[in-house]
Amino acid sequence: MEKVIYDEKNGLWYELQGDYYIPCLKLPEEEQHPIGVWGQRHLRYIKQHRKVLYLNLLTSGKLNGYLADLDEQAEEMFDNLIMQYKKAEGITEKLKADNQMEWVGLMNNIRQTATEIVNAELIYA
Repeated sequence: MEKVIYDEKNGLWYELQGDYYIPCLKLPEEEQHPIGVWGQRHLRYIKQHRKVLYLNLLTSGKLNGYLADLDEQAEEMFDNLIMQYKKAEGITEKLKADNQMEWVGLMNNIRQTATEIVNAELIYA
């Protein structure tokens, strides 16, 4: 038996694997973008809970671009929320210099709140 054959009817190459010929398929080339923490979280979510969306993006070659775009949106939303909360609660550099422990506590609360909002609005939506 030949190791590789070509089927003229459908234009596919087949490779011998054991006793069966398996089509030689490749995903389309995709431009690679760096994926941050938000994109990784969303990837885990769609792999587990939105499998059709995940497979459609993967097979069309658009998964990496989709995740990079979502990661960028989430990071921008997170930064904006932190700035808005800092302004609303009056957290300044003067507070940071005068009372570091209070500043750290307030900033941790703001970061946690912003993380929950981004998760609810973008990551797990």
